[in-house]
Amino acid sequence: MTGWTTGGRARPRSALPGGARADRRAADALVEARDMPDGEARIAELERVAALAEATGDPRAAVDAWSELVEAHLRGGERWRLVEPVRRCLDAATRSRPPAGSAHRVGPDDETSRRYQRYAVEALLGTPRIGLDQARNLLDGLTDPVRTDDESALVAQLRCRVAEHVGDEPAARHWLRRWRAAAPDPAAGCPDCLPVRQAELLAGWGDWAEALAAVEPVLDGPAHCTAQPEAALAGALLPWLRAGAAQRAAQAHVRAYRRHRSAPDGFAHLATHLRYCALGGHLDRGLEILVEQLPRLDQPHDDLSVMEFAAAGALVCALAAEGRDDRTVRRPAYRGRPVAVVPVTALGADLLAAATALAGSFDARNGTGHQSGRMAAWLAERPTAPPVPLPDDDPASPTDEASDEASDGPWGTDGPWGHQGVGDDDSRADSAGDDDGPSAREVGALTVEMITTVLDRRGDGYTLDAAGTVLGRWGAAVIQFRRAGERGDVLHARVVADRRLPATRRAEAYAFCNGWNRDRLLPKAYVHDPGDGDLVLAGEVATDLAYGVAPTQVTVLVDAAVRTGVAYAEAVAALP
Repeated sequence: MTGWTTGGRARPRSALPGGARADRRAADALVEARDMPDGEARIAELERVAALAEATGDPRAAVDAWSELVEAHLRGGERWRLVEPVRRCLDAATRSRPPAGSAHRVGPDDETSRRYQRYAVEALLGTPRIGLDQARNLLDGLTDPVRTDDESALVAQLRCRVAEHVGDEPAARHWLRRWRAAAPDPAAGCPDCLPVRQAELLAGWGDWAEALAAVEPVLDGPAHCTAQPEAALAGALLPWLRAGAAQRAAQAHVRAYRRHRSAPDGFAHLATHLRYCALGGHLDRGLEILVEQLPRLDQPHDDLSVMEFAAAGALVCALAAEGRDDRTVRRPAYRGRPVAVVPVTALGADLLAAATALAGSFDARNGTGHQSGRMAAWLAERPTAPPVPLPDDDPASPTDEASDEASDGPWGTDGPWGHQGVGDDDSRADSAGDDDGPSAREVGALTVEMITTVLDRRGDGYTLDAAGTVLGRWGAAVIQFRRAGERGDVLHARVVADRRLPATRRAEAYAFCNGWNRDRLLPKAYVHDPGDGDLVLAGEVATDLAYGVAPTQVTVLVDAAVRTGVAYAEAVAALP
């Protein structure tokens, strides 16, 4: 991927145009903000730095700060918040555009700029909090002025999705045809994920055979994306069920949910899994998934995924209560609601209210009734054929044979969630499984849980903040682990040595870091000057896991980061 990347020091520092400036306040403040851990404090500081840079006439620092904000919101999950930083970043870059032929460029390259605009349009489709006109304005800005056919894959894709979002199916089908006929566009998104989006559109229109044809190349070919093949399997779930391939759908559900149950990007697929359980006749399984996943509503997600999850959960509850209206579940704490044993009908009513409210907000923003109608159609669905047995799940999954046996009785204090709340230590098996078990070697997307599981096994203490940053101390070293990169597929470890050197020893500090980087592989050492008279000696290790990682590999990487980080801090402490 061309353009800017995330991950601590991986991105080059700002180089001020026209040589050194007298006023470096914004550029220096940006360096400080980049060293802060992810979270609201870092976001607030980046916003302050961007405003300072614009006020002091430092366009490069302004663009860099807005870009950092975009990527911070990508990592943090609240993608609707990146719309304004994208606009401000691109506006600042446009205002500072150098003369034609100049070698100095301010801002991201063309592909990254278009990718940022795609993020913003997708974020607007995921929330009713921002006017849809902004999405159309961003789309107009994406149109290539050199072309008159307006058929770039990126523009066609986004126009198709906007049209479908507001319920204009004829326009959406028109743009889908142009999207599928257009040449590939690197800014349009992951090539393995785009056919899945097309299959989801076709499935939403009831074109089951076409949906399966769209996703088939991803299922049959080698996976080049960490989201695959599970995303493709989820996209094929309902088409297979509707087409009479119930056994294949059952296998796809079990395999895909094994990843989606905990992966950060899996929440958007949960509604499909719940609908499959409802329409495939697996209501016990559907209730298990619903109860397990309710706490994830406390995490940042786009409103569209929350609406769909709530509607699909309400459908599961309604069908489960049809045959037995006194059924209860142990509802975990979420969104301010305490843990409680509640009737399935009450849980379904809560979810229905949430889905209805969000659908109404989307429709009020869009000026149509499409989202409310779509959710109503979901709630009216019923199973079309007898259920087929689900294949055996991974033993480390929460839906193992013990859960199946417990589901025979009434759910409540004696059900599969009766003794443990979701999130309790014994409510689910360790996600990494035994070191010799199959799940320990199963490759999947990097998750925060993989990191914390390694530290738990080591017996190390750590803290975990809301942004998913893991922070711990090992002797003279403070080490931070976080998921970096656009998809959160870079394991980034940063070590800071307790020992500081006075600023007067800057040359010695540089010589030490240069010697370490010459003689040692890890970590990459550098000197940071916070401006308080002392120098901080830090290091980092960034591992690209775009093709997936097994829990056993995460164990090796975390162990190596801790071991080399401690060695680095001890070497700093031993300096004269």
